[in-house]
Amino acid sequence: MSGAPHYISTRGLAPRAGFEDVLLAGLAPDGGLYLPETWPRFTAAEIAGLRRRAAADYDGVATDILARFTGDAFTRGELLADVAAAYGGFDDPLIVPIRAIAPGLYILELFHGPTLAFKDLALQVLGRLFARSLARRGGRATVVVATSGDTGSAAIAALGGLANIDVFVLHPKGRVSEVQRRQMTTSPHANVHNIALEGTFDDAQALVKALFADAPFARAVSLTAVNSINFVRIAAQAVYYFAATQIGGSPVFVVPTGNFGDVFAGEAAMRMGLDIEKLVVATNANDILARALNDGVYARGPVHPSLSPSMDIQVASNFERALFEAADRDAGWLRRAMSDFAQDGRLVIPAGVLAALRARYAAFSCDDAKTVETMALARRDFGETIDPHTAVALAAAMPWWEPRERNVIVLSTAHPAKFPDAVARATGTAPPLPERLEGLFERSERLETLPNDKGLVRAFIESKLGR
Repeated sequence: MSGAPHYISTRGLAPRAGFEDVLLAGLAPDGGLYLPETWPRFTAAEIAGLRRRAAADYDGVATDILARFTGDAFTRGELLADVAAAYGGFDDPLIVPIRAIAPGLYILELFHGPTLAFKDLALQVLGRLFARSLARRGGRATVVVATSGDTGSAAIAALGGLANIDVFVLHPKGRVSEVQRRQMTTSPHANVHNIALEGTFDDAQALVKALFADAPFARAVSLTAVNSINFVRIAAQAVYYFAATQIGGSPVFVVPTGNFGDVFAGEAAMRMGLDIEKLVVATNANDILARALNDGVYARGPVHPSLSPSMDIQVASNFERALFEAADRDAGWLRRAMSDFAQDGRLVIPAGVLAALRARYAAFSCDDAKTVETMALARRDFGETIDPHTAVALAAAMPWWEPRERNVIVLSTAHPAKFPDAVARATGTAPPLPERLEGLFERSERLETLPNDKGLVRAFIESKLGR
């Protein structure tokens, strides 16, 4: 796509925005989420070319796909340089290797980046584009991140130490693994500030949205977000769906899902022309998405701590994007629906919208007992040591794979060493720490524990910014 693509808000009240505005803003000013005004499309021949090149030239494939979204905001040379730098430190030259663990059953490894989780694939690119844009425009930015475990460390790895950026990461106290917490709290960078929030991830996410809604504060500190509410994350994650289809056919992708960003990236790839049979949403006991897709009612519930903490979410922000598309981009309906959901915690999905969602998505939930059973099965039957999030996805994949009628791709979103206790519980042995994590438990931690109170969190941010 040449020229300057434009972006619109799912809630229909924000002005059209250019790519750099979307990159730096994250959330639209009307509280909605940005999407392309028109989805870019690849021809069948172009997609075949991307598939052929994916294994040998992931950087080039990513650049070609991202260029359809950036337009003339960055030159191709700038984009390629940032993508190459983003993936230069990954510990596998394929970046996202895909392996068959049984005939027709594949694992797509997304954990070869600096923090050993799939978030690196988008945030390493976003951080570099962010820094490039800020340097060009001047000024500072304040990044506030709510994390259920992995986004925080990936954001720190991408933005820590950069000039003109301050990073505030909120994680739910006691609800992430020790490895996840230490990856965040042992950062040596002065521009990184960690907050252990007394509450759930949903509380942290709601607090971040409340800070954005506080317009005077948001303007004063140049507030921005790098959670998956930032569309650039979705665009960068869509790339590995294209890369994975190098195995051929029209596969089923099974995605361990919390905030719906990773699986919505699959919808983005489909809307760009990629042939995918189905996107299977795999959730743990926090099954709001499975209930929404299977029963037609999107209803908030209490957050239950689980062995797969990055999915301990009951309000999936990116589901708004899927609802908007399934409602044929009816921003008025979406705006009313999100307002009702915010008030009542419940949304009955209209029949037409639900049918459109089900045409693209299926859903499955998996409790901790099934997660442990599946981790043990993976070791016993496939010789694979997997983390609990991947186990949730593998459990969801089995009914799709067992008829042996299609290729099924499980997204493996985290290295098992990030969850040693869960792996040991299932298999009897903890995975060894990778080289990247050596010394993690000897480093000192820096964090502030705060109650779930917007005023206190805002005051903490202002104090660190010297305001």
